[in-house]
Amino acid sequence: MELAVQARALGKRYGRTWALQDCALEVPAGRIAALVGPNGAGKTTLLHLAVGLLRPDAGEVRVFGRDPRSMLPEVGFVAQDTPLYRDFTAAEHVTMGGKLNRHRWDAALARERLARLGVPPDRPVGKLSGGQRAQVALALALAKRPRLLLLDEPIASLDPLARREFMQALMGAVADSETTVLLSSHLLADLERSCDYLIVLQRSRVQLTGAVDELLESHRTLVGPRAGSESIAGVAKVVRASHTERQSTLLVRRGGGPVDPMWTEHEVTLEDLVLAHLAEAEVRVAATEWGVPA
Repeated sequence: MELAVQARALGKRYGRTWALQDCALEVPAGRIAALVGPNGAGKTTLLHLAVGLLRPDAGEVRVFGRDPRSMLPEVGFVAQDTPLYRDFTAAEHVTMGGKLNRHRWDAALARERLARLGVPPDRPVGKLSGGQRAQVALALALAKRPRLLLLDEPIASLDPLARREFMQALMGAVADSETTVLLSSHLLADLERSCDYLIVLQRSRVQLTGAVDELLESHRTLVGPRAGSESIAGVAKVVRASHTERQSTLLVRRGGGPVDPMWTEHEVTLEDLVLAHLAEAEVRVAATEWGVPA
């Protein structure tokens, strides 16, 4: 299995604070991977390390087995604030991109995409809508014909229609290519419709990673009696639990064999899965800090 991104004991420190620490992950080539986690979890730092904008203070990160800085011609990157020259038109950005990226720049692809999306070529991008600016940034990244495309919260500030149009454009662009995508976002509903791989980052460490369909299949919500919720046949781990006086609701990772028939099973959504693991990690870290059992 070829790996597009691989991190081993990766860490980045700002002063005395670790923005990313002991990070270990693998993103298989050809995947559309979602990178999720709360603000301050280290998502942007991880992407900046993967694109070569930062150098690690510990461990290493590899892009297709090589140092990220040597892979710049083959990596597309859209930063969180979609940085563009506000006084330049979309057409001028495409021209400038060709002068800066001589490896395999596809100006025709960028022009065709922006024309199809109705983005005017002669208007300064500072006067375009937020959705149109995001589309210009995406078109420029795709014009590199990248093997790896890194997107840092590209749709966070867009309205629902612009978000949908951006995600549709992204999915259409990578469907006919072999581009691997690593997309950071808070918007789990959008990710569930488009991503097939998941990385959950919390407190600068990876808490969960794997193929989305496999993770959803291995987790269930169980509803059953309050008594006996500590040990249940067919359950490997209780990730998150809530209780009433007589009933318990558990999000669990399934183990081998059938689940105790006293419990009713329900499928989980990606949002259920992510929020449960984030909450579990937060409780575990806080318990360690306070010196009490989790």
